[in-house]
Amino acid sequence: MYSGTHFLRTYASELQETLGNLPWTAINDTVHALVTAWRERRHVYIMGNGGSAATALHMAADLSKNTAVPGFPRLRAVSFNDNMALFSALANDTAYDQVFREQTVTYVEQGDVVVAISASGNSPNVLSAVTAARELGATTIGLSGHYGGKLAGMVDIPVVVNNHSIEQIEDLHMMIEHMVTASVRQAVHQAVHQVTYQSMKLAA
Repeated sequence: MYSGTHFLRTYASELQETLGNLPWTAINDTVHALVTAWRERRHVYIMGNGGSAATALHMAADLSKNTAVPGFPRLRAVSFNDNMALFSALANDTAYDQVFREQTVTYVEQGDVVVAISASGNSPNVLSAVTAARELGATTIGLSGHYGGKLAGMVDIPVVVNNHSIEQIEDLHMMIEHMVTASVRQAVHQAVHQVTYQSMKLAA
């Protein structure tokens, strides 16, 4: 039986405990991979199912918009959940477990970054796309939960939220997305400031 505020407080307490034990080194490695993609003018491709699809869309929007500096090249981030005409055609004409792999083969190039999001770490269509991305020479990042699932063992940078509640895993994936975006924005602004400062010195 629902126990009112006790359940709510317990949920928040569990979330707070997991937040304090996030894989900070892996999250920092994710920031570095995305900043490198910005510096090298690579593309970032993001994917997920269900709630993770919403996180993928949100992350692509944030990385594209919230890291931009007027007059300088921008980080190019796209979610494979964006194009529903293509997504549904692939699901209908091939198979649902191929919807991300087919887009990976079409768009991903060596040096790009692929971010795969799966709370369980075992979504077949996500795993298939990661396999293709690795074959193409992309840097792969996996956001998962529980003990990481198969995804954690396949990617270059596994970001595992050690929690067994789907809702809390998805909550923290969104928080990680925001932390990563804010960190990338800070790094981009610092790089731009340095370039501007060096240009001013040379012109002086």
